Amino acid sequence: MPTPKVLVVASSHDRMGSTDHRTGVWLEELATPYYALLDGGADVTLASIKGGPIPWDPRSLPAEAGVGPGEEPEEQQDDVPASVQRFLADERATSLAQDTPALARVDADAFDAIFLPGGHGVMWDAADDEALARIVGSLFDWGKVVAAVCHGPAGLVRATRQDGRPIVEGLRVSGFTNTEEEAAGLTAVVPFLLEDRLRELGGRFERGPDFQPFAVRDGTLITGQNPQSSDLVASQLLEAVRGAS
Repeated sequence: MPTPKVLVVASSHDRMGSTDHRTGVWLEELATPYYALLDGGADVTLASIKGGPIPWDPRSLPAEAGVGPGEEPEEQQDDVPASVQRFLADERATSLAQDTPALARVDADAFDAIFLPGGHGVMWDAADDEALARIVGSLFDWGKVVAAVCHGPAGLVRATRQDGRPIVEGLRVSGFTNTEEEAAGLTAVVPFLLEDRLRELGGRFERGPDFQPFAVRDGTLITGQNPQSSDLVASQLLEAVRGAS
């Protein structure tokens, strides 16, 4: 069986809208699938919207991670998943995350799947990126696996099929819910509510309880609701790419 190749595309956006609060990628949502795929025998490539270092949402980092020079401290986690600790201790992974290729320069044809981790940064750049929309739409049309978790499905909202219809139209889909956004206190900060947008595009939105694991697979489209769903999405993604290889 050939080795499945998965492209992971991260946000490059590091600020919460017009506020001074830092954001970026929620590290659990990248680290958990990253290791599930690697440990499952997949070949994983990290890329980002603009290229260069991937910004991590400081709230997804362990408290001892600290902050950069001249930056204000943000609320951080006292207890983070093992995948996050593993990633931060992994010199190869952290080196790759510090020097990612820009998505527009990546040959997407070479991959069997694309995965979009979340974090609020996605809502500002991936949601409106033409290269990402084109790549996601093309991979979907070719029958390849498209997966995303939490706010990651914001990277699907501009993607269309060859006939111009949104790729989520008529399909079961999940993502960070309105009530979870409200619980996070960011309803008035984000440019749109992800649940509402996916419904407007014709997605058959499904969800579980707030901040509990929930993921759905509809054909080659796999989406998860929140950070806690990262492992479920990873398992379904690995199963899907194994089946397609």
